[in-house]
Order: sequence, then structure tokens, then C-alpha cells
Amino acid sequence: MIGRKKNNKTGKNAPRGAQAMVIFWLIFVIVIIGLFMANAQTIQKNFNLFKTRLTSSPSAEELPAENEETVVQEQPSARQETPPKKPAAETPKQEKPQPLQEKPAETPKQPKPEAQSNNNSTPPAKPAETRDRNIYFAQIDKDGQILQSKVSRKIPVSDSPMVDTLNLLLAGPSSGELNKGLLNLIPQKTRILSATVRSNTAYINFSEDFLFNTFGVEGYVAQLRQIVWTATEFPNVNDVQILIEGRRLDYLGEGIWIGSPINRQSF
Repeated sequence: MIGRKKNNKTGKNAPRGAQAMVIFWLIFVIVIIGLFMANAQTIQKNFNLFKTRLTSSPSAEELPAENEETVVQEQPSARQETPPKKPAAETPKQEKPQPLQEKPAETPKQPKPEAQSNNNSTPPAKPAETRDRNIYFAQIDKDGQILQSKVSRKIPVSDSPMVDTLNLLLAGPSSGELNKGLLNLIPQKTRILSATVRSNTAYINFSEDFLFNTFGVEGYVAQLRQIVWTATEFPNVNDVQILIEGRRLDYLGEGIWIGSPINRQSF
């Protein structure tokens, strides 16, 4: 009896449990349907999005996303770039050099070099001033005697006319003068070291070459005459003092006195 009572109790409890489960699932289904009906629009949108994603290529979906990101990133950069636009106020500083372009107005100053070129061209047009000077060469006559022969030369005007004239004498006669029999008996390589005039006396300083004449006594006398005659052509010179390397010697060659000033009457 006891065993049957237990079975009866279990049997009564079984249908109640089944009913509870059925009621639970009915309520669950009703809740689901209610939620579905309440979110029907969102579900439809999600379904449409899911459908478009399936039909469209993945690159088409990524590109707009990238474009959106770049737009978002460019906004802060644009905000940061706006402050640096203030240096635009510095542009007037660059406009200051513009007045330098007005330099072409200085071109009229170019005529000045033309005036200089004209000044430079004028001096060559002026002829050099010259003056006639007399120099003396030696000449042998028919009897074999040595005579003095005067020749006129044009010499440029300078501050040392005596030196210039004596240098022409040392240079010797021209080819035409040689054909006429004119000679220069002053030893070759003789140089004029200096020539000054004091108290109507010309002090002429020669190099040592003046001491050596290959024509003997007559040659020494002839070279002294050439010097004395040429120097005394200057109006302020009466006689000549011969110096050798700055020294006064007593004799030239074989006993020809040169220790004191000599003139044309000394020979």
C-alpha cells in the first residue's frame, strides 16, 4: 500500500512538471516574438546591411572607411596649420628690396668713361716736344789728321738734357754718317754714370771703360775732344771735369792731363 501511494504521488507530479515546461516555452516564445516585433526595424536594417556586405566587394567597404579616417585626421592638422598663417604679415618685408630695381636710373652715368677715354686719347695726339742738340764725331782728313765734325740731332725735352745728349754721342754715328767718314773714337761699352753742372763746369762721370782706347794718344785726345766739344755746346757750360767711377784722376792714357777742368782751348 505504501508502494502504491508513492507511485500515485509521482504520477500526479509528472503532469504538473510538463505543464510548467510548456508554459515556460510559451512565455519564452511570446517574449521572443515581442522582442522581434519591437526591433523589427533594426533587424530589417541589419539584414539589409548584411545583404549589401555580402553582395559588395570588400575594397568598396574599406575605401570609404579610409576616407572617413583621413577626413578626421585632416581636421586637426588644418586647425594646427591655421596659426602658422600669421607669418603672412612678413611678406611686406620681402617687398622692401623692390626699390633696388630702380637702379637702372643710374645708367646715365655711363658717359663718364667716355670722357675718360677721350682724355686718354688726347695725349697721343700731341707731338712730343723735341730740341736740336749738337754732338761731335771724329773725322780723318786727307792728311791723316783727326778733326771734329758736328752733327745736329733732335732730342726729346727732358729733365736731363746733358745725359741724353751724351748718350746719343756714345751710340755713335748712323749708317749714313758712317758712309760720310764720321767715326766715334770713344771706347765701346763706355757708360755715362752722371752729369751735373756747377759754376759753368760740367762734371761728367764715366765708367772705367773710358780709360782704355785702342787708338793710342791720338785716340785719347779725340775722345776728350768729342766730350768737351759736345758738352760746351750748352750755353751754361764753359769747361768739363772728367771723373772715372766718381774719382778725379790726373792723367788719361799716356800723360794727357784730366786732373782739372778742360775746355776747347786745352788741346
